[in-house]
Amino acid sequence: MDFVLGHGASYMEADIRDMTDKEGFCRAHFKKMFDYGNSLGNAWILKTMYMRHIEEMDKEFKNFKPDSVQRSGLFKKANASSNSIVDWINKRESTCFICDSVNKTFNAYMKTFFTMYEKDPEIKEKLKNTKGFCLDHLKVVLEGADTYLKGEKRKEFYDIVLPMMQENMKRIYDDVAWFIEKYDYKNKDADWKNSKDAIQRGMQKLRGSDPSLPPHVLKK
Repeated sequence: MDFVLGHGASYMEADIRDMTDKEGFCRAHFKKMFDYGNSLGNAWILKTMYMRHIEEMDKEFKNFKPDSVQRSGLFKKANASSNSIVDWINKRESTCFICDSVNKTFNAYMKTFFTMYEKDPEIKEKLKNTKGFCLDHLKVVLEGADTYLKGEKRKEFYDIVLPMMQENMKRIYDDVAWFIEKYDYKNKDADWKNSKDAIQRGMQKLRGSDPSLPPHVLKK
């Protein structure tokens, strides 16, 4: 958010605005941009995005021929691939400037991580002592392992990560289950153990973000 909307942010640079106009933002990042609090910055971004959208939309509408849309049945939806307007909307919704920027940076991190994993024994030991990954990052890490590790190194990595994930998914499950049991009157005086924050940790493990954290806002 700081890069896009912070003080001296990139949205005032023509080349960045061209990219944001072209790629747009996903629903989640629009929400974060709104929460961030830079109303003028958001307005500038939206203004040129709308200019691009309207220009593209006018072109799509002008060239659209309703009779060209293929239907597979009387009451079935139109085939999206035969409707140029639907295709345009799908293309628009498939990209996000922030998501794409994060993914590019993350891919560079993955390359560095696996280079260090192969060369630095301490990295391997630190990995063994973690509590695993959220499922989103597990996917990224396993894709990275398939890309950057070979043979025994790849097998070794999977032998570390997969049991660790099983153990920690079970740990979260147990915490959530005990959280529920604490609401039984029989357990009202029992210790909460590690379950007091089980809800947010459970959500974070599945989707990668802690819902209890406040939104990141512009520093005044």
